[in-house]
Amino acid sequence: MSEDVSVDVVIVGAGACGLVAALAAVENGATVLLLEKLEDVGGNSRLSTGSIPAAGSRFQVAAGIDDNPALMVADLLEASGPHEAEDLLTNMAELSVELVHWLVDTHGVDLQLITDYKHVGHSVARLHAPGDRDGKFLVDDLVAACEKVGVTIRTSHPVVGVITEGDAVVGVQVEPVSGEPYRVLAKSVILAANGYGNNKALLKRWMPEIADAQYFGAPGSTGEAVAWAEDLGAAMINVSAYQGYAAIANPELGLLLSWTTVEMGAVIVSPAGLRVGDESRGYSGFASILLEHGDTAYAVFDTTICDYVLENEPRFVRLFNDGLIIEASDVQQLAEFIGCDSATLGDTLVTVARAASGETADEFGRTNFGFGPLKAPYCVAKVTPGLFHTQGGVQVDAHARVIRPDGSPIAGLFAGGGVAAGVSGISGAEGYASGNGLLTAVGLGYLAGVASAQKSFA
Repeated sequence: MSEDVSVDVVIVGAGACGLVAALAAVENGATVLLLEKLEDVGGNSRLSTGSIPAAGSRFQVAAGIDDNPALMVADLLEASGPHEAEDLLTNMAELSVELVHWLVDTHGVDLQLITDYKHVGHSVARLHAPGDRDGKFLVDDLVAACEKVGVTIRTSHPVVGVITEGDAVVGVQVEPVSGEPYRVLAKSVILAANGYGNNKALLKRWMPEIADAQYFGAPGSTGEAVAWAEDLGAAMINVSAYQGYAAIANPELGLLLSWTTVEMGAVIVSPAGLRVGDESRGYSGFASILLEHGDTAYAVFDTTICDYVLENEPRFVRLFNDGLIIEASDVQQLAEFIGCDSATLGDTLVTVARAASGETADEFGRTNFGFGPLKAPYCVAKVTPGLFHTQGGVQVDAHARVIRPDGSPIAGLFAGGGVAAGVSGISGAEGYASGNGLLTAVGLGYLAGVASAQKSFA
């Protein structure tokens, strides 16, 4: 075995949570080692749109948007319903503006307020994202910031367990893909890994209804860090909540049809050409609806929507170039692609058009149809629903310390990312609002980085 490495803070997982934690810890005077088990950093953050909600930012003020943490809490609780991490939600909402301003001003992270449409679960525009609305660029900016302040990042260095002395966590055991195993001894350990979406055993234990669905999140979401914390006595909350996605355009490659298409007026129909619910319930909640009706559906929109998304979300271009989005001149061509009766599909689109124009109430209660009625030429993409990210995990306090059921902290142990419980409800996919995952990932990463560097918490 190689010699032990000693640092103030060791961080497990180099997604947005781990990268932010590293920045905050270094700023507060700590020596930091950031370990990632995969060859590349980013995890689920890289697969996301990079959207971080903040309530009351200067970007909102400049855009004339009136927002505050209390409204953000109310919005997200309306989406999620009561859950076991409401104190965390309040904490995140109150921290959100400080966090976004810090990322932009101190570390040069490109975050811009999205104002052209509202997002699932939010009553006002409050999502701040990279200009291309691609989490890849958020991760790249965070990596650049870490490199600038001297954070050491080791990829292909899987952590296989934590090291304890008595009741305290004092380090981690590492088994690199190449090289000798070694230990990292530290005053504080931050578990910033992904959740357990890629662990069938944990899914069957905590959320059996989604266990057999297609998983298309980051491959590193295997849940071992959650298990380590639970074995140490951590409280587990919101364990059956998850983020689904209703429009996976290529399950093998994990390519997603942007939900902006739905925000702007697209509808999703079954192979029979019939709608199955209110698409405006969101990409997560609607995934659970589609799972009840089979694994295949079709998103129908028009070239106006397609052009809009192509302009604002460049990664959408790949779906178009790879033939995953097909243009159809009329309903007959649409029906041929879907394989359904053209009269049935035509009736569906006429009914939708009447609701979108305000002539009648929508049969499923949808009230927002973006640009209005769909018009030829149309576009269509075959989509499937699936699981993106688990939203439950270990309970943490206001400093991101992992706590036991009695509220006492496990000395030396902090958590964020997919390891810590999120704010998307107690169970199921309905409670997920846009940005919930990154809100707690970067928020808890920041809190953990600050607290782990302080002697009073070490």
